[in-house]
Amino acid sequence: MSVRTIVKSIQDIMRQDTGVDGDAQRISQLCWMFFLKIIDDQDQELETFDDRYRSPIPTKYQWRHWAADPEGITGEALMAFVNTDLFPTLKNLPASGAGNRSRVVRDVFEDAFNYMKSGQLMRQVINRISGVDFNDLAERQHFGDIYEQLLNDLQSAGNAGEYYTPRAVTAFMVERIDPHPGEILFDPACGTGGFLTCALRHMRDHYVKRPEDEAKAQSGLRAVEKKQLPHMLCVTNMLLHGIEDPSFVRHDNTLARPYVSYGTSDRVDIVLTNPPFGGREEDGIESNFPAPFRTRETADLFLALIVRMLKPGGRAAVVLPDGSLFGEGVKTRLKEALMEECNLHTIVRLPNSVFRPYASIGTNLLFFEKGTPTKDIWFYEHRVPEGQKAYWALHPRRWVMPRGLGISRCAQHETEDQQKT
Repeated sequence: MSVRTIVKSIQDIMRQDTGVDGDAQRISQLCWMFFLKIIDDQDQELETFDDRYRSPIPTKYQWRHWAADPEGITGEALMAFVNTDLFPTLKNLPASGAGNRSRVVRDVFEDAFNYMKSGQLMRQVINRISGVDFNDLAERQHFGDIYEQLLNDLQSAGNAGEYYTPRAVTAFMVERIDPHPGEILFDPACGTGGFLTCALRHMRDHYVKRPEDEAKAQSGLRAVEKKQLPHMLCVTNMLLHGIEDPSFVRHDNTLARPYVSYGTSDRVDIVLTNPPFGGREEDGIESNFPAPFRTRETADLFLALIVRMLKPGGRAAVVLPDGSLFGEGVKTRLKEALMEECNLHTIVRLPNSVFRPYASIGTNLLFFEKGTPTKDIWFYEHRVPEGQKAYWALHPRRWVMPRGLGISRCAQHETEDQQKT
């Protein structure tokens, strides 16, 4: 049975379970189960090559011991084991033992939830998942493609769509920024990890020639995600892309740390991100920022922090809504600071439909470098293909961003003119 057929059959089984309601819950349920299978396959491979290695998961709770047997526990016994034994244990794993991998497991399960109510249906799902060998490179790569499609399904899963940036957008931004192994790349609101996987793929395709290059590429990744579901999806995504230690993906709120506490040691070479916009941060977060930048608008706070965190010569590509560019008050001060401290050399205007259905406001891709003030800004407009009304009406694999800067060029404005806008 092909991997695609296995995944489809799992989704069909879950639709029969009365506890799983909608795409977001179905993907969340799939994710923690796939996570346990993937990490157990990795553990077995690591144990083969390193006699000293020990899995972060106690023996009783390893996939191979409770799930791999197709005739294993099922029904009420399986549900009792998962809900009252497996989850509490993994949520409270000690930080010692397998070190970072132990913390990764604990963070993934910290707020995870088992939505399924039927032990018989869960056993069927488990048996299907056991049919995928994640140590088989070809199977893992094929499943990685299918996982990307599952993440894309989040766009139609209500509010969960905010966690996903269309892969054509992330690939275009990564191509323009051109990350190299050895550079520190940071996504302060990483969602499901699209920028991380695109950057890793870009480096592997262009610059990774030796094992040392791969080690540098992986060790330079940094990411933070505030919410549990996208954090779990992101960590699983990293495992699927061959990263043994995804502990660099922290489950935290980047904005909760005081702005002034980000010092020289926190500076990064690259920021690639699509920060949440249209939302407001919890009370008190704005007090972490200097008075001129205080606001509860999430996207504005992230922009201020990104400028601070870039090293001199560092570069960034950021998705921001129209309001961040053309608003008044704090937004004006943020724009002035950005243009004084950075060379905002390119803005790409996207069609309103790119982030539908969960958002339909105007968005822009900002490309800038830290260290010199802005002199000229190139504006580009990327339009919906002729004959189409909106991107959301297209199958996601049928549209791509133009390569290079082959986008319709709208205008070039001097800095003084832009400041009047």
